[in-house]
Amino acid sequence: MTRRTVVFAVFPGFQMLDLAGPHEVFVQAGQRAERAGRPGTTVRTVAAAPGPVASSGGLAVSPTLTTREFTGPVDTLVAVGGGGVHEACADREFVDWFAATARRARRTASVCSGAFLLGAAGLLDGRRAVTHWSSCALLAERYPQAVVDPDPIFVRDGDLWTSAGVTAGMDLALAMVEADDGPEVSRAIARQLVMFVQRPGGQAQFSAQLAAQRPARQPLREVLDWIADHLCDDLGVPALAARAGMSERNFTRVFRSETGRTPAAYVESARVEAARRLLESTGTPLDAVARSCGYGTVATLHRSFKRSVRVTPGEYRRRFAPHTAAD
Repeated sequence: MTRRTVVFAVFPGFQMLDLAGPHEVFVQAGQRAERAGRPGTTVRTVAAAPGPVASSGGLAVSPTLTTREFTGPVDTLVAVGGGGVHEACADREFVDWFAATARRARRTASVCSGAFLLGAAGLLDGRRAVTHWSSCALLAERYPQAVVDPDPIFVRDGDLWTSAGVTAGMDLALAMVEADDGPEVSRAIARQLVMFVQRPGGQAQFSAQLAAQRPARQPLREVLDWIADHLCDDLGVPALAARAGMSERNFTRVFRSETGRTPAAYVESARVEAARRLLESTGTPLDAVARSCGYGTVATLHRSFKRSVRVTPGEYRRRFAPHTAAD
């Protein structure tokens, strides 16, 4: 084994968390490797010009090297995102350096809108990719040969990895560490960073509660919280209206007005989300998944999944379950 070099490409107006989160994951992976007597990881930041590089929030970093100075080996090349990425994509010399470096890297990745730099470097043609939900349409428009999937928090397509916004970059970095060093190391780093859970790539960028507008009325907020913990209960309108202390007609009207969704649509999204988590992270049989998420039967789960996710539960598990993530 040889020492790995992870290179982050930064530019004026980058998003600090896109750099800091994944950077720390790789630093900790290297430290753990060294304590175990294995080669560690060298983490570098590279920019087009010398001197501090200001992030979009005003904080600055001092890159290790400039693009002209960096000539060493590279294992993993990462493009961070941020509002300045579009100006960076117009810097032909910077883009050419990134493309040339990617050709000799074992893998190339982007965090958030860093995917635009991958596109400018010609790396997205025919490849599946993701970026921040708010930029997926623009990425698909600007690079029509890319297969932009707006839903997952990160995507691996062979040696190309892309992630959604900000914190998803840490999930991507942890997945890379898991692929390199095993799940025990990645879980230990997640615990050290006090991450609630190491999310698999297939998880949606939005949970059901985030995707819905947060209601202004306290009874409705309490109903949403209750639904998440009681997916196997009766979640029909009469039961939910009674819990909110409202008539069924008023509850339906107010729920849709304040969340932007019907009660039935919200309940289905919450159940699908729970099923996705189980399919991604466990080997629970489909009939048990169906029961635990309130579907009752596998057939009902199958219909709901096809309607919402556009693949069957079995296909989803084969694509996103941990044991297939590195295939």
